[in-house]
Amino acid sequence: MIDLSKIDKTWTIFLDRDGVINYEKHNDYIHNWNEFYFYEGAKKAIAIFAKKFNNIIVVTNQKGIGKGVTQIDDLHLIHKNMIGEIENAGGRIDAVYFCPDLEEESINRKPNPGMGLQAKNDYPEINLHKTIMVGNTLSDMQFGRNLGIKNIFLSTTRPEVNLQDELIDAVYESLLSFANDLNDL
Repeated sequence: MIDLSKIDKTWTIFLDRDGVINYEKHNDYIHNWNEFYFYEGAKKAIAIFAKKFNNIIVVTNQKGIGKGVTQIDDLHLIHKNMIGEIENAGGRIDAVYFCPDLEEESINRKPNPGMGLQAKNDYPEINLHKTIMVGNTLSDMQFGRNLGIKNIFLSTTRPEVNLQDELIDAVYESLLSFANDLNDL
């Protein structure tokens, strides 16, 4: 369980992208900005997080780059535009880490902890005991466990996941529902 009342500006939040911030494409990738659609309330949620967390970091596997079906310039444009819209809504993203690697054993490919360790290196103030991962897959939850952090599972895209899984510390239906609970404290 996560005691939300303890969260303050010394905490960090890691967010997965597809299925958390934006709609994901089933069995495909978001290839360009025209395919990127924010979940309703996601920008508002991140604006709430901006008041609650010191660091807001996106960590996202992007196998489409490694497969050559998504272009790196398109990915950078997606992230630039995503951050711009979030900032226009009063939120912020401090950094985006992505892993294009195809090999499951790559240290940077979730569930492996590489992107989180990169963030910790780039932002030394990150205290992993005061960090939360928000994701929509058990891979995201394992990433969190591999870093020793708490996990929030969003039930946006994986109805088959056992919500009682030991990797999951809390479950919310959306990023906004989590943000609203946090904001109510």
